[in-house]
Amino acid sequence: MTEIRTPRLLLRRWTDDDLVPLSEINADPEVMRWIGDGSTLDLDETADAIERWEDEWDEEGFGPFAVELLASGELIGAVGLTVPQWLPEVMPAVEITWRLGRPFWGQGYASEAAQATLEFALQDRGLDRVIAVNRAGNEESENVIRKLGMESERRVEVPGSGALLDVHFIDLTEYEA
Repeated sequence: MTEIRTPRLLLRRWTDDDLVPLSEINADPEVMRWIGDGSTLDLDETADAIERWEDEWDEEGFGPFAVELLASGELIGAVGLTVPQWLPEVMPAVEITWRLGRPFWGQGYASEAAQATLEFALQDRGLDRVIAVNRAGNEESENVIRKLGMESERRVEVPGSGALLDVHFIDLTEYEA
């Protein structure tokens, strides 16, 4: 089982106990407003997401991690790697992604987990390039992207919706944690 410890966080694979806390995060309209079409997810949709993420772990050797606070064991969200097949313009690619519950925003958890994920991508999975895709105007994610040292690559439109996305990248062969 793949686990990463940072000073404050444990990044790990998903368990059945994660379903309810993640569904609470996914039910928050503020959390979800920048993700996908902005719709919240119910318990069944959250279960489907966790199943997809675990399948990706099995197929790709990576996926979104469950992120918990070391101090309390509380699930605070998901951070990890995924293949963004939903956005054909950027393929082939591996994307770093994050989603934290609102009580955990603004405390550096997303950056801490994302830094550990980039190290995992380079050292454990041998990836040499990772992208980040975020909706234009999402300043919080832009801040995490800047802290990761990612560079702007291009702006694209979401197929079917017209929403603008900013694509960033990092060359992990030049990455320094």
